[in-house]
Amino acid sequence: MATPVSAPTIAAEHSEIPSSLLNVCFVLFVINVSFFPSAFFAHWWILDDKGLGIPIDFVNVWSAGKLVLDGHPALAYDWDIQKQVQIAVLGQSYEGNFAWHYPPPFLFVAALLAHFPYAVAFIGWAAISLVPYLAVMRAIVGRPFGWLLAASFPVVLTNTLVGQNGFLTASLIGGTLYLMPTRPVLAGICLGLLSYKPQYGLLFPLVLIAASQWTVFFTAGVVAAAMAFVSWLAFGTETWQAFFHWLPMFSQAFLTEGRAPWGKMQSIFALVRYFGGTEQLAWVFQWIMNGAVAVLLVLMWRSSRIGYPLKAAALAAGCLLVTPYLFLYDMMVLATALAFLVRIGLSEGFQPYELPALGLVAALLMFYPLVGAPTGFGATLVVSCLIARRCGFRRSDAASSATPIPGLATP
Repeated sequence: MATPVSAPTIAAEHSEIPSSLLNVCFVLFVINVSFFPSAFFAHWWILDDKGLGIPIDFVNVWSAGKLVLDGHPALAYDWDIQKQVQIAVLGQSYEGNFAWHYPPPFLFVAALLAHFPYAVAFIGWAAISLVPYLAVMRAIVGRPFGWLLAASFPVVLTNTLVGQNGFLTASLIGGTLYLMPTRPVLAGICLGLLSYKPQYGLLFPLVLIAASQWTVFFTAGVVAAAMAFVSWLAFGTETWQAFFHWLPMFSQAFLTEGRAPWGKMQSIFALVRYFGGTEQLAWVFQWIMNGAVAVLLVLMWRSSRIGYPLKAAALAAGCLLVTPYLFLYDMMVLATALAFLVRIGLSEGFQPYELPALGLVAALLMFYPLVGAPTGFGATLVVSCLIARRCGFRRSDAASSATPIPGLATP
């Protein structure tokens, strides 16, 4: 007669990190860590072999900050003037534009970075913004493996390479979701700070109202309003006017004219355009996606049968699905959704298909440079399917409350 397996034994088995997951994460971590010193000294990153700046995204941040320090913050939104400053910074010209299109509060960050030499600011921004991202991922996963999972995420390389703000966006969304059940004021502060990229906060009001998270809702509103007010005091009315003046032109350039190749954007809108669909057809697909995601999230967050970690993972993935303007570096947000799923897997056990699916997500994100197609959208869909399948297991209150997660209890 077989010896029955006790609940503590099952819990101990589930608490072990699968060797395949650990090994893959370690390999990706080594790749990410070793790439940048090699790239810098080989003159592939920041500076070329002539000592000139390599045209890349971060130059628009530093140049906008330089204009702020020179007393002309509104000119940061002028594409022609921005490019002149960028050419002077890099020491060489380039085709196209690295336009500044962030709301005025983000000029505080740009101005701070512009106090330092360009290369120092570039490396410093990547390193400093990485810290809160690592901390949030560690908190969500709930064990030291969270550090490795965070550092091994494939988009870490992309975001650092171009000097973008994906680490900051992921840390604010992840921080909001992690803190919401137990520290609603801090969660609201994180969400309010996310207003520097308002397209990623579109779903939060709906979800917060559905879940009656009023403290988070009003705190976020106060923080966002305070940021706007302080930036108005610091940079003047003309800066906000410039932001709203240039915003439609930016939308026209990237969502209508396609100045950036459609394969670079990772949304369903870009996927339709990539395969030759018209702008009108792309918007139809995008709005259908937006409506479906919004309805499903509201239903999820109102349900008592679905555990909070799954709700949080779904919202993080949903933030990526509902915006047409989505580049690969912002896929860093997907890491927070994965962190919630990994936490559930480590506490309850992984389903047989989950680890191969996570491998597929990593492959889709890594293969983008090879194919130049919206493979990141496919990665988001895979994660969304994993979340939906997990929700299918939550058929009772007992299942949804099993293995409570400190700091992530169902509200």
